[in-house]
Amino acid sequence: MTYIWGMAEASMTLQIATLPDAPGVYQFYDKQEKLLYIGKAKNLQKRVRSYFNKQHENARTRIMVKKIHKIRHIVVDTETDALLLENNLIKKYQPRYNVLLKDDKSYPWICVKNEPFPRVFMTRRLIKDGSHYYGPYTQMRTVQTLLELIRGLYPLRTCNYDLADDKITSGKYKVCLEYHIGNCLGACEGHQNFKASLVQFKAKMNQHAANLEFEAAAAIKEKIDILENYQARSTVVSPKIVDTEVYSIRSDEDFAYVNFLQVAFGSIVRSHTIELKKKLDESDKSLLELAFVELRQRFNLQAKNVIAAHKINTPEGVEVTVPKQGDKMKLLELSLRNAKYFRLDRLKQAKIVDPDRHEKRIMAQMKKDLRLPVLPEHIECFDNSNLQGTNPVAACVVFKRGKPAKKEYRKFNIKTVTGPDDFASMEEVVYRRYKRLLEEDQPLPNLIIIDGGKGQLSSALKSLELLGLRGKISIIGIAKRLEELFYPDDPIPLYLDKTSETLKVIQQLRNEAHRFGITFHRQKRSKEAIDSALDTIPGVGEKTVETLLRTFKSPARLKKASFDEISALVGAHRAQKIIDYFQNIE
Repeated sequence: MTYIWGMAEASMTLQIATLPDAPGVYQFYDKQEKLLYIGKAKNLQKRVRSYFNKQHENARTRIMVKKIHKIRHIVVDTETDALLLENNLIKKYQPRYNVLLKDDKSYPWICVKNEPFPRVFMTRRLIKDGSHYYGPYTQMRTVQTLLELIRGLYPLRTCNYDLADDKITSGKYKVCLEYHIGNCLGACEGHQNFKASLVQFKAKMNQHAANLEFEAAAAIKEKIDILENYQARSTVVSPKIVDTEVYSIRSDEDFAYVNFLQVAFGSIVRSHTIELKKKLDESDKSLLELAFVELRQRFNLQAKNVIAAHKINTPEGVEVTVPKQGDKMKLLELSLRNAKYFRLDRLKQAKIVDPDRHEKRIMAQMKKDLRLPVLPEHIECFDNSNLQGTNPVAACVVFKRGKPAKKEYRKFNIKTVTGPDDFASMEEVVYRRYKRLLEEDQPLPNLIIIDGGKGQLSSALKSLELLGLRGKISIIGIAKRLEELFYPDDPIPLYLDKTSETLKVIQQLRNEAHRFGITFHRQKRSKEAIDSALDTIPGVGEKTVETLLRTFKSPARLKKASFDEISALVGAHRAQKIIDYFQNIE
């Protein structure tokens, strides 16, 4: 159950702001942790916000809203699941301000009785006698429609006789009116048996098919398939799962979040999430075991069946299942979803209270992961771009406190290198970049990232050494293939976990540098292609091209110019040739 931490009234806005836009059940508590109200919502944030955005006419509601001090919620998959979970929780906890659903009535099910000739009927009670239950359904109309369809297809009995073979043989029962009007096949007098019913039904379908009445045969088969396969799948209510506990975990570099669901008599009746501070190299399995012990003690749980994300150690007699599919897997996924929402809520709240906290945390994590001497608050990343050695360019992107500082991005034309030489190109742009920063007395980065392996990193190091900066700025290289991180004078690369936030920031920098460089390369290649093509237009010489570009600044602007604007500079004859050229290359 996701907690919203915040005790003062002013924190209510914070609590609501971090609620998810998802279906689920919300619970209101007062200052004494007493449950006031349970409700369901298609959109948790919108529904809960509505309590505080308007003046309620109902005095009971106004009093309740004034008492609300804490909000908890459980996220589910659908609005129907929210309706069913609300029913479960209200019946278990009987909140003071809930009026409806406090009685002992539950939502209806369709029961296929475990009998020789099964009855099919609606019920609100689940009895563990081997019968099959389908549902629950949130609308009686659905149940009634399905029962009508079933009775239209199958002449099923409605009596509650014990149709044992000896009782039928002894002639204990007599057929009733339902038999005479064709609604029942008279199993009580031995006129019907299950095998014969199936044969008869298949024969009817085959007869339709033999008479080329394919539509009629298909219609019967479709109805049969619907009835045989129809079952309202609910994650929060399932007659197949009895007393069970469900444990899932979601972790990051610093914390683990363990969610627990309690299932009793096939229904979820409790959900709770705890936050655990991680120690160095603690695995999810060990953290889950710690949370398992704490939660069972806190809630005095004694279930013999446990569903968990890992095969954890449990007391003798407790069986642990790590499901891969089916209803148990759906319960585990629901638990994991609530653990994820818990983590997101905590991060959102922390960001609202301290907007820089998230960036500070990431900087601290990067310092730790990359073994840096200082926080990497200023990072620069370099990337080369060329097409078979033509139009070589490079790009430098800048991140400040984990965010792009796009005004400080720089692009470079390669000036001293001929041909496709990435190493020499990297050496040139790194030297030019930091020579200029030194000359202008600009702040240097805390970390330099080179897009490439050992070769590009060595080239960048040469430039830093020439400038007297080697050892004063941390520098690493990242190789694309395996996301290896290379350090100066260290032959063994560093591998970060694929889910690491540090690696994600580095990848974001690398991808941004690549995007920025490729864009510049394409612009340059396109401009050169147009410039060279302008020189090939008959009657348009070099001086004419210079005049045009001096006035319009670029081929793109020249392309957008009108005939009158161009002819005013070079005459009508040349202007028409230039207009025709641009029309032909579109």
